[in-house]
Amino acid sequence: MWKKIYTPTLVNPWRTLSKHHSTSVSSAVDSILLRSLKDHYLEVSKMAPPPKISPPSAFTIIKGAIETNGPVLKRNYGEDEEITISVMRLANHNNNLNDDDQVNQLFLHVDVSRKGKEYSLNFLCGLYPDAMGIHSVSMGPKLQTNQFSADPSKYGGPIFHDLDEKAKDALHHYIEERGVNEDLFLFLQAWLYVKDHRNFMRWFKTVGSFISEQKSAGAAE
Repeated sequence: MWKKIYTPTLVNPWRTLSKHHSTSVSSAVDSILLRSLKDHYLEVSKMAPPPKISPPSAFTIIKGAIETNGPVLKRNYGEDEEITISVMRLANHNNNLNDDDQVNQLFLHVDVSRKGKEYSLNFLCGLYPDAMGIHSVSMGPKLQTNQFSADPSKYGGPIFHDLDEKAKDALHHYIEERGVNEDLFLFLQAWLYVKDHRNFMRWFKTVGSFISEQKSAGAAE
């Protein structure tokens, strides 16, 4: 009779201990990770920003650009043209290059549009402290404010390298006449630093919040 009463109340002690041990280890790992995230967050927050730099006078900064992946700068040219510029760093996988080499290379998408036209002229350019080179030129639909480039699957034109020298020189002159040249480098470099810094800080906060919520949910179980 006693055996019949007490047998159902017996629970595997090893399973209970294993679950408790697993929870304790997980909690300790979360605490270590949160402490590390906090330390790095504080370290990054103390980094001095670059000196404030304004873009060349013809350009204005697009409102809210730092929170999106769209254009950064815009300007009007002539009576009916608008030029917008998006920027990112060139991906560099050459381990022989130092950090300065990577920071000193920017990738531009320049969109030249006209009022009443559905298509615009798109330039993809490499920008350096003392030079700018065109990688490609294409025609495509006007970009939305949050776009960086048009659909790459659609044909937009020949490879720039395959054009003759006169055409290349003329296109360089065309875009430089509209203020797209190495004078943009210092501003865009500083702007990218600020954007990367904000994204980095946001990443620490987001990951920290995720771990904290997970830890709290685990403790409540």
